[in-house]
Amino acid sequence: MRLVLASASPRRLELLAQIGIRPDAIIPADIDENPRKDEAPRAYVARMAAEKAACIAAAEPGVVLAADTTVVAGRRILGKPEDETQAAAFLRLLSGRRHLVLTAVTVQSGGQARHRLVETTLRFRPLSGADIAAYVASGEWRGKAGGYGIQGRAAAFAPWMQGSFTGVVGLPLAETAVLLESFGVRAPHGIREITQ
Repeated sequence: MRLVLASASPRRLELLAQIGIRPDAIIPADIDENPRKDEAPRAYVARMAAEKAACIAAAEPGVVLAADTTVVAGRRILGKPEDETQAAAFLRLLSGRRHLVLTAVTVQSGGQARHRLVETTLRFRPLSGADIAAYVASGEWRGKAGGYGIQGRAAAFAPWMQGSFTGVVGLPLAETAVLLESFGVRAPHGIREITQ
């Protein structure tokens, strides 16, 4: 079964490799990623994943995997910062408070699509001006929702997390594996859903 990853994110590719899945093609979806007026964060992230999958599935055969991750502070959607000033502003906003990371996953093939929305809550410790300046100078914020990557230096900012670590990185592996398996895409040794 041909698998197409509708994302140019190297993090998503690395996460799939962790569970033994390698896409046959990587084709990023070219869609408008701006939130609609008054769009709620959960609706926004779910719509993004669904639109990315639909965009690629319309032109490519096989199974299409798409995902979208966003950081939410209150009701404010924090996408990818445009520049260093915005990255620093995002980190100041998240300093010392809890926030949500939402990752929506859509798998689509043959006109059929399945979706999952995974929520993770994190708390950042209070960040000093020096913490923020050093992180922004590292460049790790580039291309990352909320202006940070939990798999890098920002791991030192989050003493508490509830939910999916891989969801915060950009692709919740347990949920993604089950969705892919439902379309016949399996890791070499298979993946089994565990129910209690």
